[in-house]
Amino acid sequence: MAGESSPPERRPLTVLAWLWVGAPLCYGLYELVLKAKQLFTG
Repeated sequence: MAGESSPPERRPLTVLAWLWVGAPLCYGLYELVLKAKQLFTG
């Protein structure tokens, strides 16, 4: 197919989006584990 251009590279945007959501999620899960450990161990 002559004349067709390849789609733009979206890998950097995808990585940034995953970090934007994943970093706070991981931090929140870490804090949840710490609080749950305190709750059940006293």
